[in-house]
Amino acid sequence: MEWYSKRAYGKVLDPGRALAHHPRVLWADLRFEQSVAKWNRLDPDLKALAEMATAASIGCSWCMDFGYWVSRERGMAREKLVDVPRWRDSDVYTPLERDVMEYAEAMTATPPTVDDDLAARLLGRLGEPAFVELTAMVAVENLRSRINSALGLTSQGFKDSCDVPPAARRSTASSERAR
Repeated sequence: MEWYSKRAYGKVLDPGRALAHHPRVLWADLRFEQSVAKWNRLDPDLKALAEMATAASIGCSWCMDFGYWVSRERGMAREKLVDVPRWRDSDVYTPLERDVMEYAEAMTATPPTVDDDLAARLLGRLGEPAFVELTAMVAVENLRSRINSALGLTSQGFKDSCDVPPAARRSTASSERAR
């Protein structure tokens, strides 16, 4: 797990390190995440916004940090990612994106507060497979964020490496090689 994590992400992920204290839980989580990664009926940007809105609702700084990094690596606009915690006051989102984040927050509330109108709008605009995937992704992110928060995991610094301008990265890399 450490080898793969370092190779794929540049460092060992704290959730993996934490779950490694119970190897069966770690392996079940890894198999589950491999399965989830194959879901492809929902637009990746909508999926990312749903996950981050869920993480923001729960207050999982680790998930927000990692989600930002993964989404920036895929090319998602920085402004959309930064504004997730205050999406209602931001003008960078489409009506569909706003509905997705509202749905994520409503599903995450305890008890859930999803209203029929919102669900019907999303179902009509996304179609059944993508709507089911959205619902499942919000539930998956609830699992992730609640585990990470309960275990006390916080930001691992992924976001910090995203917004460094390319020229600065090159000069930093050159400086490190010179040492």
